[in-house]
Amino acid sequence: MTDQLLLGQTLRFSGDPFVGDPEAVTHISARGGVLVRDGRIAAVGEADDLRRDNPQATVTEHGNHLITAGFVDAHMHYPQTAMIASWGKRLIDWLNTYTFPEEMRFADRAYADDIAGRTLDLALANGTTTLTSFCTIHPQSVEAFFEAANTRGMAVVGGKTCMDRNAPDGLQDDAQSAYSDSKSLLETWHGKDRISYAITPRFSPTSTPEQLDALGALWAEFPDVLMQTHLSEQLDEIEWVRGLFPDTRDYLDTYEKFGLLGERGLYGHAIHLEPREIDRLAEVNAAVVHCPTSNTFIGSGLFNMSGLKSRGIRTGLATDTGGGSSFSMLRTMAAAYEISQLRGTALHPAQLMWLATEGSASALHMSGEIGSLNVGAMADIAVLDLASTPAITQRSCRADSLWEALFPTIMMGDDRSISTTYVAGRPV
Repeated sequence: MTDQLLLGQTLRFSGDPFVGDPEAVTHISARGGVLVRDGRIAAVGEADDLRRDNPQATVTEHGNHLITAGFVDAHMHYPQTAMIASWGKRLIDWLNTYTFPEEMRFADRAYADDIAGRTLDLALANGTTTLTSFCTIHPQSVEAFFEAANTRGMAVVGGKTCMDRNAPDGLQDDAQSAYSDSKSLLETWHGKDRISYAITPRFSPTSTPEQLDALGALWAEFPDVLMQTHLSEQLDEIEWVRGLFPDTRDYLDTYEKFGLLGERGLYGHAIHLEPREIDRLAEVNAAVVHCPTSNTFIGSGLFNMSGLKSRGIRTGLATDTGGGSSFSMLRTMAAAYEISQLRGTALHPAQLMWLATEGSASALHMSGEIGSLNVGAMADIAVLDLASTPAITQRSCRADSLWEALFPTIMMGDDRSISTTYVAGRPV
């Protein structure tokens, strides 16, 4: 394959911008380039140097556009794509009114194929190159998602959502089928091409202790895979959990006592955490995933970004579609900024971009492979137009630094701000 040289402004990271000065670990070139070879990043540097050293490369000129790592969405529900932005409910009512009826349609493989392809194409249009998705209880919903990702060459994470109570009959499995179906899918798909499997109990209220125990046993058999679930999203949900699990210390303990707390655990939302829960998440080096547009849309609460990051807890960023109200990670970054402002912290643009790329990749244990513009990473790349709309243009033209030029796109950008998305070096 011919080497490709992508030229423009470049932005990459060599560390976590939440630790110390955010700009100290941020590397910007006003006239930089990325050399892509066999689907991976072979070199990053100044445009003139890369041109001189790689005369054989095919050059793609992106002008003043910003070349960055493709976005990594660390928590979403592809089966909810068609009912995104459904009006008005609290979490439990919203699930019963909108989510569960829609997920029942995924018993039809043709429908699952259609929505899986639609979701991935919407993600790519928004510069997102990796999705981490809950599927439905139907194994074919997982197969549809993975096959659609393989067709597009994307790295994705997914798993069969397991529920054996507090859901419609058509959306319930049982402890044995949750274990058996998940194990079969895991053995078939995990590590195939760019696919990663995640053991997926929806959340404690929809799983009996027997099912949680079975999934904990499965994770113990395959400790290298991820486990994804939800944690402490809403206060009334937490009260529900207390009633269902009266012998546990807190919400996190409903996972811990069944072997579902660990370093490769992904705990979505994690808004209303008790001190013990924060301590345990930090001790086991688990990851939490911030879903800001969902948290505001469903009225869940304000995620404590600075508090959790100060404890060293790995944190990803996610759209949580369709509870989240946008497929855009730019809009998601904007919402994360707004929530942190309400908690008294103004996140730096470098921190926001890092959360949407390297931070989410770290949560998924894929650092250096995705979400990175550094040498050796897969060439999953987003190219941002920093003057995509008149409102953004008139603000960014006054900027005297890249951060001032980029921040209006973070706050006001959408799919129009995505000039090009590359997956493994291929423009899509």
